[in-house]
Amino acid sequence: MSAELMESLLFAYFGTRSPYWKLSADSNALQLAGIEGIPNLAVALEPAEADGIRAFTGVTSHAEVEVMLFGEPQKLSLIGKKDGAYSWSGTASDYMDTPAVAKDLTHGLEFAEQVISEVNSLVVIIDHNFNILRFNRLCEEATGLREKDVIGKSAHAFMAANERDASRSNLGQFFRDSVSYEVERTINTVKGPRLIKWRNKFVQSGSGPDERYLVCSGTDITEERKAQARLIELATIDTLTRLPNRNAIHEKMAGFLAEGKPFGVLFLDLDDFKQVNDHYGHTIGDDLIKAVALNISRSLRDGDVVARMGGAAFLVLVPDSSVALLERMAQRIIDRLKAPISLGLIEIYSGCSIGIAMSPEHADTVDQLLRCADTALYAAKDAGKRTYRVFSSEMDSKIAECIWLDVNLRKALESEGELQLYYQPKLCVQTGEVRSVEALLRWNSPERGLIQPSEFISYAEDSGLIVPLGRWVMRNAAKQAAAWKAKNLDLRIAVNLSARQLASSTVVQDFAGALRQSGLTQCPLDIELTESCLINDAVSAHSIITQFRQLGAQVHLDDFGTGYSSLSQLARLPLDAIKLDQSFIRSVDENVVSQTLVRSMIAVAKQLKFTVIAEGAESQAEADFLKAEGVDFIQGYLYGFPMPAKEFEDWLNSKGRKLRLVA
Repeated sequence: MSAELMESLLFAYFGTRSPYWKLSADSNALQLAGIEGIPNLAVALEPAEADGIRAFTGVTSHAEVEVMLFGEPQKLSLIGKKDGAYSWSGTASDYMDTPAVAKDLTHGLEFAEQVISEVNSLVVIIDHNFNILRFNRLCEEATGLREKDVIGKSAHAFMAANERDASRSNLGQFFRDSVSYEVERTINTVKGPRLIKWRNKFVQSGSGPDERYLVCSGTDITEERKAQARLIELATIDTLTRLPNRNAIHEKMAGFLAEGKPFGVLFLDLDDFKQVNDHYGHTIGDDLIKAVALNISRSLRDGDVVARMGGAAFLVLVPDSSVALLERMAQRIIDRLKAPISLGLIEIYSGCSIGIAMSPEHADTVDQLLRCADTALYAAKDAGKRTYRVFSSEMDSKIAECIWLDVNLRKALESEGELQLYYQPKLCVQTGEVRSVEALLRWNSPERGLIQPSEFISYAEDSGLIVPLGRWVMRNAAKQAAAWKAKNLDLRIAVNLSARQLASSTVVQDFAGALRQSGLTQCPLDIELTESCLINDAVSAHSIITQFRQLGAQVHLDDFGTGYSSLSQLARLPLDAIKLDQSFIRSVDENVVSQTLVRSMIAVAKQLKFTVIAEGAESQAEADFLKAEGVDFIQGYLYGFPMPAKEFEDWLNSKGRKLRLVA
């Protein structure tokens, strides 16, 4: 049958030269219809032909089949695709009807063209010469280039210049191997260089090697690579100092250990950093940390690594080191940090302590080495700070003691009866009366018995436990003062405050709270401060002293003569009394130098209208000298040891509240 007749028969029977076709998965019968969805005719296909059609995917495809149509064998061109899980459909034309076949192909491909153009990915199709055949809408928007202007041009034109050579080499290899692949490339866009992840797949249009094309589908991953870079940075970089952080230095040390490389570490911690933070605030504290980081970095050699471990702690990793080298480096850092650090209008004296450990001499794991360095650091702080110590096995016992103190002192604060206040009387020189006492902390451990302050106070200072301990002392001293007042014992109780406590932002509130909880309407508590409390910040000390006095407390300067306060500084402070340190009182009746110093200090105090209290009197001769020189109050073992409250009451009753001060 001629093509013209066939065309007229298709048109006559179906009303179109390109009827619709449909094939299901469970039958080899091809359904033909003039109106889509309303079949007019079913024709049988050979199994191989049916299987060929079922191989169609969602992309428009083409197949040729021979069928019996109107009693005659006919060859049809089928254009179509898979349209469901179990069905395929499209349009049919006579094999010889080229215009109809072309038209069907065009209609079928329009959808694919629209997908390529509008898909939310960059799509570029490249031939074997690396020239562009397709450049979709998203590519146009990203690059500012039009498809018609780039067709036929090299795909490398819109890539970053530094990646073009690598791309040419890769593309050549990929075309030879015809293997799908992914690659990340930077391209030039209207927003600047952007990192694109390309998923590339080869398609074959014909049988020849020149009919292979590379379909490149790209996704902009610039921002993603930046949530990733940021996460890596957060995991390895200290955000304040921009130094490596604990994780990063751990990995570095682990790498050295794995490779068997010897190295040493300096574990550094700023001295008294908490006081700076408490007094000046965290902004100044952060500025100090940054300045210290810079100073440490400037003290190192090329190849040394400094990391911030957190807080005011730093770790320096020193490759190919010796003990002598590490000691020199530690001393260099300590000397540099002794100098005042200027932060705007503020100058801060900081200083640091350093612990030194080496691998493999001291440890062969990261954790063990850090523990050794930390142990040595603690030993340096225990030695008075602003120094360094090299780890030794003997230090472990000291650490064990510190751990015991930390655990059990915290338990003591929470338990009843372990902590206790002892009271030592102060006698009025003129009358012999006991008008006030000093409250002294004692610790009665269930495990070790009575522990003297010299055994735990220094640790409490270093660890910061002195602040809650001081709060406990204030509360219990106020409670005892109220109890004595109820017994008609009108006694003032002096409590000691250290520089660490004075730097606490809550010290005045703690004091006021203790008075309030005791139910006292007038303040029976006094404050004893050492001269070290005044060194770092006299202005702040003046403010805090004033606040204590406004609450009704007297403020005494303890251990006078052993510190570094100047007379001009002393004159500006609103003090009530000074306490002459016992080192001047011991054998003062025989030591001419001590006599001269005591006379001078008493004269200064009298000129400033301060009450003078002498502590540490142990002999009658010492007491006689002090009375003759005009001190106001004497405190010492000569008259009374520190005693628990009940024992002190009994002692006081036995003396009738008065003692003879002269023989």
